[in-house]
Amino acid sequence: MRVMGFPAGMFQTNCYVIARDGERNCVVIDPGQDALPALRSVFEEHELAPVAVVLTHGHLDHMWSAQPLCDEHGIPAFIHAEDRGMLSDPASGIGPQLSGFIQGMEFIEPGTVKDIQDGDVIELAGIELRFAHAPGHTKGSVIARTQVDTDAGPRDIVFSGDTLFAGGIGRSDLPGGDADQLLRSIRETLLVLDDGTTVLPGHGGATTIGHERATNPFLR
Repeated sequence: MRVMGFPAGMFQTNCYVIARDGERNCVVIDPGQDALPALRSVFEEHELAPVAVVLTHGHLDHMWSAQPLCDEHGIPAFIHAEDRGMLSDPASGIGPQLSGFIQGMEFIEPGTVKDIQDGDVIELAGIELRFAHAPGHTKGSVIARTQVDTDAGPRDIVFSGDTLFAGGIGRSDLPGGDADQLLRSIRETLLVLDDGTTVLPGHGGATTIGHERATNPFLR
């Protein structure tokens, strides 16, 4: 499997493109602000065609470009039902203090939206994605896990959104956030994974479950 990623927009939100080796179809994870030009370059350079958008949660910096991308290619967006309302009302997820910078902007849902539920196993572009509901950062945050073959054998990769970062955890002070619930989600959905699991977060660099288990000050 190929995993390509880049930080997008003023929030530097990691947008990922995943595809099976030698295949044209791909999945886009968290297309944030200003992600479309870079995505089009990735599609052209690697001869890829997106078949779905997966959103780890509904915050504006992760879903900003979902609607134009989905509607341009006629593809669905996958999001947990608890966060779906943010697709058309992003201010509800960031609160009045932060919503001023999108005042006057209009956001609408993609033409096709599909719900993610805890425990779902969904195959997209020939890639099996296993989802777990991980509330705390938002009510509808999810993590998505898949497996890749390496020279050392199979290895899990988890897209953690804003639940877990390298050396940090997601904020819980925005509407729908809950600090205690966030830590429970990390414990129950992420720290149960093997230490060698690669974590690709919504912001910042990659890490592993083992490294965060041993060094992340928020998890002690």
